[in-house]
Amino acid sequence: MPVWAQAEQAANSAAPLSVRAYWHNPSHKVAEFYLKDAKGGVAALNLLSDEIGGKQQTTPVDGLLVLYSTPTVDPKHPQVSIAASVAVPKNLKRAIVMIVPGKANSTPAWRMLLMDDSLAAFPKSESRVVTLTTLETVIEAGEHKLFCKPGSIIAVPPVKTLNEYRMAQTNLYYKKNQSWIAFNECKMKYLDVFRQVFIVYHSPESTTPELTILVDQIPAPPK
Repeated sequence: MPVWAQAEQAANSAAPLSVRAYWHNPSHKVAEFYLKDAKGGVAALNLLSDEIGGKQQTTPVDGLLVLYSTPTVDPKHPQVSIAASVAVPKNLKRAIVMIVPGKANSTPAWRMLLMDDSLAAFPKSESRVVTLTTLETVIEAGEHKLFCKPGSIIAVPPVKTLNEYRMAQTNLYYKKNQSWIAFNECKMKYLDVFRQVFIVYHSPESTTPELTILVDQIPAPPK
């Protein structure tokens, strides 16, 4: 079903939404997208290279967060400018928006994943594993060992088994035939002021999964 038809069927949502965005496309570091601002105009999406962008306010369009590929949108034919869209869960007020390539020859060309960006839903010192591969994977972070289904977002609790430098061994594995093979092994620092996002993906030229790690520092409360 076309996205603009989905939008007509979605529940209305006029509540503002605070978003921080990350564009995941390791082979192309620069991108431009646009979204509705809190006043109903169109604003450039705040994107930074290799990290999550700063906060900006937007307004869902008929229950959907919609990204546009152009700074101007024809109100009679908005579908021409739509780059991606995703349904906004009810009562979501803050979100990390992850923009990833869609399937080959898909329309729109991109898709979005939303994570609740509130500290209640994504507390300090926790991590998330976002699996963009069709392979089964496992993360082993300190005392935690968690299975990650393909296409899932997995919550990793705070790591408590740390050395004197507050670091813990962090390994990721993928399943090939009946064996588990490590594709990333490193020591990671786990601090109360950090949240980490592990993105597991396949690049076109690779036969094994690859990993991008985003370290999200929690701003100190105002004095």
